[in-house]
Amino acid sequence: MAGGGDSTRAIFFALGANFAIAVAKGVAAFFTGSSAMLAETVHSLADCGNQLLLLLGMRQAKAPPSPDYPLGYGKAIYFWSFLVAVMLFTVGGMFSLYEGIHKLQHPEPLQHWYWAAGVLAFGIIAEGVSMRACLHEVNKARGDRSLWQWFRESRQAELVVIFGEDLAALLGLVFALVAVLLAVYTGNPLWDAIGTIAIGALLIVVAVFVAIEVKAMLIGQSVDPARQKQMRDFLEARPEVQRVISLITLQLGNEVMVSVQAQMHERRDVETLVDQINGIERAMKQSFPEVRWSFFEPDCKAGL
Repeated sequence: MAGGGDSTRAIFFALGANFAIAVAKGVAAFFTGSSAMLAETVHSLADCGNQLLLLLGMRQAKAPPSPDYPLGYGKAIYFWSFLVAVMLFTVGGMFSLYEGIHKLQHPEPLQHWYWAAGVLAFGIIAEGVSMRACLHEVNKARGDRSLWQWFRESRQAELVVIFGEDLAALLGLVFALVAVLLAVYTGNPLWDAIGTIAIGALLIVVAVFVAIEVKAMLIGQSVDPARQKQMRDFLEARPEVQRVISLITLQLGNEVMVSVQAQMHERRDVETLVDQINGIERAMKQSFPEVRWSFFEPDCKAGL
């Protein structure tokens, strides 16, 4: 993986949590006859679809290069990740805002509130398990960086999306449970509407932040700054290299393209210089397995 965390594991945990929540909501909808709970069941099934789209993107990203796509299909995962962010904004955030505003305009007393509270409590547990698994993978990738710094610098789009989804889902369930309990305790159904609007706003904010990060990857970003520094330090430590003039990297899904311009100690013997460059490129690909393509240009102004 590009960022060090196992995205597939995090996605399967999120898929399992959303499917379990959808089943719980479906059971509640069946026994209560609640159309709202049925709509929530469909909503959770749509969340499962998001995880399936990410898995599809990861599979497509592994396709080998072709004449039409000489640098491979690695960036396919960015497209599907951006699509999931859009769905989180529309199906999740905008729909919740619509529901909340509708409840504000037409407040109704809660029916079978204990079913709703039970399903929400179960959902919090399920999403908590998923979030814990996601954070385990995120911690592998972020090192000593804060979560916010990792989120801004990570090039692992699918893990960024799952982290955002899990965070929004867990906080949203907590908001919903608090809103339901307040509505029951006070006898005022407006609390339920306020909670729904808060959930919609939360989903929209998370979706926008996720979309901004994935858009940058889709356009074409370098590897994350910490990894780029490691590559530069590696090159500058090579005895053949006198000075690194420029280092350009491009993240292509889980693979990387590297372009190096460096001033070499050897400038007169062409054959020796070629052997040194080949040796540096082999060593770089061993030290940085994600590097698929490398282009090395020696600075020859002083000698050849």
